[in-house]
Amino acid sequence: MSADRAPLRQALARGEEEGGSIEFKTRLTRDTHLVDGRLESLAAQLRHRVLSGDGEATYVIGVDDDGAIAGISPDTFSESMDVLSLLAEEADAHIDDVETWGIEEQHSSGSRMQSDGIVGIATLQDGPMLETDDEHVVVGTAGHVDHGKSTLVGTLVTGDRDDGQGGTRSFLDVQPHEVERGLSADLSYAVYGFDEEGPVRMDNPDRKTDRAGIVQEADRLVSFVDTVGHEPWLHTTIRGLVGQKLDYGLLVVAADDGPTETTREHLGILLATELPTLVAITKTDMVPDGRVEEVEDEVEAMLREVGETPLPVDRHGIGAAIEEIGTTVPILRTSAVSGEGIDQLDTLFEALPKRESDANAPFRMYVDRSYSVTGVGAVASGTINAGTVEAGDELLLGPMPDGNFREVQVRSIEMHYHRVDKATAGRIVGIALKGVDEAEIERGMALVPRNSEPNPVREFEAEVVVLNHPTRIGEGYEPVVHLETVGEAAVFSPEKGRLLPGDTGRTTVRFKFRPYLVEEGQRFVFREGRSKGVGTVRSLDTS
Repeated sequence: MSADRAPLRQALARGEEEGGSIEFKTRLTRDTHLVDGRLESLAAQLRHRVLSGDGEATYVIGVDDDGAIAGISPDTFSESMDVLSLLAEEADAHIDDVETWGIEEQHSSGSRMQSDGIVGIATLQDGPMLETDDEHVVVGTAGHVDHGKSTLVGTLVTGDRDDGQGGTRSFLDVQPHEVERGLSADLSYAVYGFDEEGPVRMDNPDRKTDRAGIVQEADRLVSFVDTVGHEPWLHTTIRGLVGQKLDYGLLVVAADDGPTETTREHLGILLATELPTLVAITKTDMVPDGRVEEVEDEVEAMLREVGETPLPVDRHGIGAAIEEIGTTVPILRTSAVSGEGIDQLDTLFEALPKRESDANAPFRMYVDRSYSVTGVGAVASGTINAGTVEAGDELLLGPMPDGNFREVQVRSIEMHYHRVDKATAGRIVGIALKGVDEAEIERGMALVPRNSEPNPVREFEAEVVVLNHPTRIGEGYEPVVHLETVGEAAVFSPEKGRLLPGDTGRTTVRFKFRPYLVEEGQRFVFREGRSKGVGTVRSLDTS
């Protein structure tokens, strides 16, 4: 709910005018406004408002015709938005933004009290909702804390040089304590793109219209899932790398520090999930050239230790990196302060192909986050794993703790603050759902078609590789398993009784508390203390 009431005051002050772009509505209901030819009449009115506003109209919902604030319930406002969306579609327009405010009621004692009623403004734009058939590459960043991941991403999406104090990182730090400490404690998302003239960047990443503009204007999109590097939050990094449908990995190594144990762990996770990866050596402006060369040699040695072939771009060129990423690991020298390597990264991200998509498979999305929007309701956010979803689709959400799935319907879809009519595999989206409360949605749940027959499991067989463990893994070992967006305690039962560091072997994995939707071939990461490993689901126990 918006705190700044200025847009509401301005709209009420301007008022409805004959031939103007503002319309007041107390409410819009299906039973009243979509029957007996009213849809066509109201759509014509909406079209007139949009044309009067040079392609933009403002609908104030929850006020009387004279501009007096009436206030309506959240459910009624939600229905009003559904009806307005249908009217806009009929009028070849779309809802671009919605803001809502609570209202106060006069108490008999003279005091004012907050009521349950709300009033809202919907901004409508000419033209249909954005189609998203363009290529959209999703890149996951990883690396040690303070090695410059967020700063590098900030410079890429804005084109601004950093001030040497992490200024371009600031818009990715979404919590107040993160801004104070200069650390990112959750996943952040950023986007930029390319058109025929080159990069399309944001002037102000804090302004959601800038992000929406990138999605609308660019022919090709590049999204970053910017993860964390601090050891206490390693589970968040794992969630970012395993729980998203990524196309490429970007591992950063600071020139003033070099590869660390965390760097090696993140590299292991990237490679174990079979993600084509490149390495950016950051902060090259802070050290002599000799130190940069020394760190590059350390990175090459680190890659060779795990069986990968390094490809230093300074020696082999950006063209070789584009052609050979996946079979080699390109290494670039970069600085967000001096701009070194930024043009090369632009060239790389503009040219890298989208990895093969499961767009034609049945729809599936694992929930990463959920939240509630006044007037819209429960929203499930995540990356679409497979298939396509459209507004109005009927889906199943689950499994719930008892193993059952809930029937839901897609109210609307949003991608990077821009409402879209459909989205396909690989897109990071927020899906507003009818039929479920936000409190019932949990990370690790999945959305699948209603006509499917999902079979959640508590137990499965897996092949695992132990990356790091102080002793051995035996019967009853209890790590946290990260599979898609699932992060759940599980019990291991190794086939041969134990697994040693560096071992590859089979084990039964049983979730301790509840079932999840798991499929053969899915990759996962497990960790417990300093113990870490990766695995692949081989068979399911559906009994």
